[in-house]
Order: sequence, then C-alpha cells, then structure tokens
Amino acid sequence: MQEKPSSFSIKHWSDDDKPREKLIQKGRSVLSDAELIAILIGSGSRSESAVELSKRILASVNHNLNELGKLSIKQLMQFKGIGEAKAVTIAAALEIGRRRRGEESVQISKIDSSKDAFEILQPVMGELEHEEFWILYLNNSNKVLHQSQLSKGGITGTLVDVRIVMKQSLELGAVALILAHNHPSGTLKPSQADKNITQKIKTASESLDIKVLDHIIITQKDYFSFADNQIL
Repeated sequence: MQEKPSSFSIKHWSDDDKPREKLIQKGRSVLSDAELIAILIGSGSRSESAVELSKRILASVNHNLNELGKLSIKQLMQFKGIGEAKAVTIAAALEIGRRRRGEESVQISKIDSSKDAFEILQPVMGELEHEEFWILYLNNSNKVLHQSQLSKGGITGTLVDVRIVMKQSLELGAVALILAHNHPSGTLKPSQADKNITQKIKTASESLDIKVLDHIIITQKDYFSFADNQIL
C-alpha cells in the first residue's frame, strides 16, 4: 500500500486549488492573503493544507497583515507546520512589503495635506511598539527638506528638546514644520502632553518666523491631524 504524503504540498492539490498556477493564470491580485502566504510556505502538515494553515495563522491576528508582520520568528513557529525556514520566509516577505511602502512614500516630496504627511511617516513609525516623535522640515513650497526623529519612548517636555528643533530648522533653512508622533495603543485622541508640546514648539517657532503647519498622531492604519481638527 502506498504511503500517504506527510504533508499537503501544493503539488498534491487539485488544479483549482493551486495558488501558484492561479497567480500565473489570473494575476496576483485575485489571490487571497491566505493563498499568497500558502505560496510562501509551500506545504502544510499531515492534517491541513498550506492554505488552511495560512488561514489559521491569519485568524490569530484578526486577518491583519500589519499585525502578522509584528510576529517574531519564535511566535510564527508556535503554529504546527511552521518551522524556522517557513517562519523566516513569512517574516522576510512581510518586511519587503513594509519597505516597498516606505519607498513609495519617499516619492511624496511636497506636502499638500495631512494625508501626505501620514503617507511619509506611517511606514517609519506606524508599527512601532513604543512612541517616537518626528519632525518634517519644509521649505516655502512645502517640500520636505529633511525628516528626523526628535525623541523616542514617550512625549514629555523633558524628552522633546525645542532648542534642537529650532537649531535644525535654522540650519536647514526651513520655514515650516510638521510634528508627528505615534500611538502604539491605537488611540487617535491627543493627550494633554501632546497638546502642551505642540504649543511649546509653536510658540518658539513663531519667534523665528517658522510656522507649525500640523501635528499628526499616527497609528497603524489611521491618523489624527491637529490642523484638520482646528486645535493647532
């Protein structure tokens, strides 16, 4: 009697269920997230196909690819059927996707709206587990001269040094600033500390004829704009 295959590899599936062939014949956009991940891992286990395993992995992160990208190699290996090699492959693919978005955001050199600022900075800080405070320095055409991290770990008057912001603004010849920080918790509501540091930088900037155009709070998928909500 012929022995059963030890795992449901893609080559054992019916033609309709082969995601590789589906991608070649119909294009990558028609594949589900689970089918794309199944292509990466190649095979499942004796008890489930690669697509079923992929669906189970996605279900554990509420089908959120950003959350999947945060899982460590050890966390991915907790799933039966995912060894180190498969875990590394998934992690590498998701990191490529994150970097691709980051490269696309670099193409936005002129800020016309709060969304433009979000698109530039979300790949930088949107998925961080800790808070960071960043500044976009702009010229008189609202083109980005420079972007830099001002603090890491939290927003307080002691961590955000306004003198550094002013010094760098003058060195770059910036005439406008956009402040930004992330909320790892996912909340978009500005805290009193957020409002205080915004006012502190705004007051210092006005004395040098530099405008603070906005302060945006960034989460994985969304943002809050002080300017859009008229609290700047």
